[in-house]
Amino acid sequence: MSNEPPTLGLKQEMFLIQGESAFSYLPIIRELESKGIKVISFGIGQPDFPTPKHIREAAKDALDQGFTGYTETAGIPELREAIADYLNSRYKSDVKPNEIIVTTGTKTALFMAGAAYLRPGDEALIIEPSYYAYAQVTKFFGARPRFVSMDFEPGKGFSLDIGKVEEAITDRTRLLFLNNPNNPTGVVIGPRQVEELMEVAAKKNVIVVADEIYDNFIYEGEFGSTISHSGWRDNLLYINGFSKTFSMTGWRLGYLVARREVISRMLDLAVSIYSCATSIAQKAGVAALRGDWTPVRNMIDEFRKRRDALYNLLKEVPGFESYKPQGAFYMFPRVSQLMKALGLDSVDKLVNRLLYEKGVLVLPGTTFPDRLGRDFVRFSFATSMDNIVEGVKRIAEFAAGAMRR
Repeated sequence: MSNEPPTLGLKQEMFLIQGESAFSYLPIIRELESKGIKVISFGIGQPDFPTPKHIREAAKDALDQGFTGYTETAGIPELREAIADYLNSRYKSDVKPNEIIVTTGTKTALFMAGAAYLRPGDEALIIEPSYYAYAQVTKFFGARPRFVSMDFEPGKGFSLDIGKVEEAITDRTRLLFLNNPNNPTGVVIGPRQVEELMEVAAKKNVIVVADEIYDNFIYEGEFGSTISHSGWRDNLLYINGFSKTFSMTGWRLGYLVARREVISRMLDLAVSIYSCATSIAQKAGVAALRGDWTPVRNMIDEFRKRRDALYNLLKEVPGFESYKPQGAFYMFPRVSQLMKALGLDSVDKLVNRLLYEKGVLVLPGTTFPDRLGRDFVRFSFATSMDNIVEGVKRIAEFAAGAMRR
């Protein structure tokens, strides 16, 4: 019998999962700033705009009216109707309100997808570089993450080869995680490739878990949504939310779309986990979708300007191989030349040197599994133009000194 306290007997999967690096740097930034160092952060992926006023007012009205109790686990009817109308109007889909469950953010929806479908011995295919949570969810439920890498071409950026995805699917593949537009690369996968991917999923009996949280951040190219696919009900769990489009990260409001029979079972899972999404946040979500989208359009226009500015500045920095992302609000340049000049064998070491020596935070590409990110860093351009100019200036000073050696 073990002498360990029983609270230390965590199940094995608790030691396999990892946290999110963007959040782990926050206490370091606070410590540096307490010492008088102004840190410019290109780290966390959070719009730096306030939630639009009419959305905030809707939440206040809900509070004033006493709308503070439990709601239906699926979400209030007017929010599910607004979500269905949005998807059907924008993507020419045929989603019904009873095919939607409102969640406490998209991470909860991802967790529910894993809980519902992944079994020990299963595999989930993840297109990499990828958002970190897909692999963590997979491991937590005893399944194995397998990765298929995007292609990278300096100056042009990343692209997805659907043939490589199809080849990577095995008899054990249960889920295929698709993030479009992609975090961290900013790749936008167009309608033709999305259709091809959905056809591959149908042929291979695989479920696509589509995370389209950045679907409104499109700067060029044509975005293809999985929910537009005519046979989506057979092979799709569609996930989206309010955090990015409406700058509502702290409201914790997302949703999952699936065929009605799946949602009815998801409801029992959801009520066991979180009962329902926050009542006043749901009222705010209705106002977001039904109300004035001018603040959203203005924010996206500003992000396009920031993207262009960051690209134009970074392309002049020695040791950086940069490209213009098509969507989201991230840039993912390759820094292998700079690492070589510095004699560094890890991109994490480069990130730490930039943070401690120049007061600039970028995220290491290793945050975005599996292997492709080892030579990359991620910039979030959800920060002011002044911060972009000053941050890249500091990085350029650091890189110029390193490349002269």
